[in-house]
Amino acid sequence: MVLIYECEHERAARNDPQRAETYHASWTAYVQALAQSGIMKSGSGLQLPETGTTVRPRDGRRQVQDGPYADSKEQLGGYFILDVPDLDVALD
Repeated sequence: MVLIYECEHERAARNDPQRAETYHASWTAYVQALAQSGIMKSGSGLQLPETGTTVRPRDGRRQVQDGPYADSKEQLGGYFILDVPDLDVALD
């Protein structure tokens, strides 16, 4: 599985009129290359972190937090499932 992480600046390009075309074109090219190679089995982008909810047990109680909840400047933005014979092929 290939996980896609983006920082806030990169995610903001999705809807920035001056950067959106380049942002989407680069992902389109990558997805097309994966599809043409025959190794991509599935994949999907995720909603922005602000739409998420995290549920964790804490001290026997349920803790619910809206929005991103990670000690990281990057958030998971999507994924691809690849079918390859080994790690070297996946890295290529």
